[in-house]
Amino acid sequence: MGNIKFEQENKEVVAADGANLRLKALENGIDLYKTWGKMMNCGGYGQCGTCLVEIVEGMENLSPRTEVENRKLKKKPETYRLACQTLVNGPVTVKTKP
Repeated sequence: MGNIKFEQENKEVVAADGANLRLKALENGIDLYKTWGKMMNCGGYGQCGTCLVEIVEGMENLSPRTEVENRKLKKKPETYRLACQTLVNGPVTVKTKP
């Protein structure tokens, strides 16, 4: 079990090991998307890049970046992840809409 702390929203949610970060955020009313992403997101398949988050703490408790993420985020800092491609395996602190 790991807690996901959403820094800007000041909200913490409990997640089972292997939980998808995007799904846990949406289940708990956390808005991941900016204006364009709300209308045009791909539904969690890693194709649009609109569920971008920054990992503030706990990067070691996440699944490694996928090939999809490596392509989409090649010009972004290592702390940026696509929520739809990220599995949580322990405590983590997340900043939405970086």
